[in-house]
Amino acid sequence: MELLENLKSLEFDHGIPEEDRSFLCLRHRSRGLTLSGCAHAVFFCKLLCNLRETLYEMHVSRTLSSDKLANSVSGENKGLKVGIIGGGSLGKQLAHVLLRLVPLSAESLRISTRRPESLDELQKLGVQCFYQNSNLVHWANLIFLCCLPSQLPNICVEITNSLEKACIIYSFVAAVPVTRLKLLLNHNNVLRPQYQCLSEMTDFWGSNKDISTALQDPVMLQATCPYCSAGGITLNPKWLECVIYALINSCFGENIFYRQVLLLLNKVFLSVHGKACGQDQKTCPTFQLQDLVSKVYAENMSQKSPFPVFDLTAVQLKETPLTQALSRSEVLRDHLNYTYCHLFGISLSRAHQPVESKGAPCP
Repeated sequence: MELLENLKSLEFDHGIPEEDRSFLCLRHRSRGLTLSGCAHAVFFCKLLCNLRETLYEMHVSRTLSSDKLANSVSGENKGLKVGIIGGGSLGKQLAHVLLRLVPLSAESLRISTRRPESLDELQKLGVQCFYQNSNLVHWANLIFLCCLPSQLPNICVEITNSLEKACIIYSFVAAVPVTRLKLLLNHNNVLRPQYQCLSEMTDFWGSNKDISTALQDPVMLQATCPYCSAGGITLNPKWLECVIYALINSCFGENIFYRQVLLLLNKVFLSVHGKACGQDQKTCPTFQLQDLVSKVYAENMSQKSPFPVFDLTAVQLKETPLTQALSRSEVLRDHLNYTYCHLFGISLSRAHQPVESKGAPCP
């Protein structure tokens, strides 16, 4: 491929009339959205994996009987089980990225698609590919919806009765709002990232590297940070709030109190410190109860109260206590960005290189 790199006549945009070149931004936009979507999915999976591992360690540290331990997040149940509905371009790329960067084992990932025979490469890696949506959601802890909008209503009918309450639905179907998805699924644990693209996007995201390789580039990874607009694509900040509340929901039913959940959150999100923290890391931010629930609700919680189960749809549409906590603390936002890069194995000092964004938000 390197032999053809400098041959302009073989490049994608060679020969395109000048009046049509404005449409090239659509190609850059598609590439950037795919990279960003896969990066954020990897980040979410890494957090869930770390949370489940920490929960397992917490259960083990208690002197539980073997029978009770077997019913907790122990053994094979402690690992994250991820399902993908849709085996098209996005579904296939997402599967490869999750296997390589989370990394998920092939046994922990399954795909349901109308054409499982088209996923021969993934099947050779040990990933189960079939066409049975209801069985997939019954098995998985996390489901990525990578289907077409026209397919979604039928898929929702197929899976609604098989959905476990704790299962998280992560939708890449941009044309279907989260309120509609909640109604179709009759399910509160639904998360959908929202992206905004700048007009006149440049070819910042590149096209020669595969997604997994591109996301190991420090500069490109920084452009996908939740609070970064470099590269011309911005992520709705409510997404990160929803991720935090989704992790809290994952702790429900594990017989742990809200104080223990706070410790888990702080370990998973805020235990990594950069040079800016200095030696006195006690001054670094931590999640407090009032950052996550209203003052009135917090006052009525006892020491042994669990967190409630949060409606993720409401979190994405309304202001929450966490909205206020994040908006008033730049230090907290910086810590979350640092954690984001750290989970990809990239230090913020390497990734923190300014990248200019060009253009204005699309109307």
